[in-house]
Amino acid sequence: MPNVELGSYCDNSTYYAFGVTSWGRLVFCGSPRRYEPRWFRSPEMHGIKNEGDFCPAFDGEVAQAPDGLFLTCVAYEGASRWVRGDT
Repeated sequence: MPNVELGSYCDNSTYYAFGVTSWGRLVFCGSPRRYEPRWFRSPEMHGIKNEGDFCPAFDGEVAQAPDGLFLTCVAYEGASRWVRGDT
C-alpha cells in the first residue's frame, strides 16, 4: 500500500501487510498484544519466500509468501524458518 502514515490504523495484518510511507520507508500492518492493528517500521524485507522454508541468518526479519501471507523468520529448536508473521 502506498502513502502509509506510520502509526495510523490498518486493517489486514495477515495478507499483503506491507506498505510504504510517502518518504519511502517500508512498513507493515501489525497488532502487538492483540490491540487494533497499526502501521509499524518494518524489519528488513527479503522478498517472496515460502512458509516453512529455512531462513538462516534472517532471524527477526520479514518476507511475503506467494499468496501474500506475512512471514517472519523465527529460530526454533536449532533452525530458523519462515512462519506466519501475524501470530
